[in-house]
Amino acid sequence: MAFSATLETVGNVAKITLAGELDASTAPEFKQKVEEAAAQEPKRLVLILNELEYMASAGLRVLIFAKQKMGKNVDMYVVGTQEMVLDTITKTGFHHSVIALDEYDASVIENV
Repeated sequence: MAFSATLETVGNVAKITLAGELDASTAPEFKQKVEEAAAQEPKRLVLILNELEYMASAGLRVLIFAKQKMGKNVDMYVVGTQEMVLDTITKTGFHHSVIALDEYDASVIENV
């Protein structure tokens, strides 16, 4: 599956949906979406990862960049993360920096 990253902003929530394989060749596209989202100054950053099949270290670096770029006052969610990707996030300890949800829950995420 080809990589794609799409950004949608609803109110104070920026949602980036990732699909395919996130590696060194596709990480710049993800980083660009993070920068676009940060420019909108959201209160929440939500990464929809249901269709993200693989994440290399370059993808993890962009996750860390996203957390830093958004700042400590912006909650960051990962939603629907596949087991292999979640394993990467957990083994690196980055799961302590995000809120992981199995599915998008508007009552939790959009209550800003």
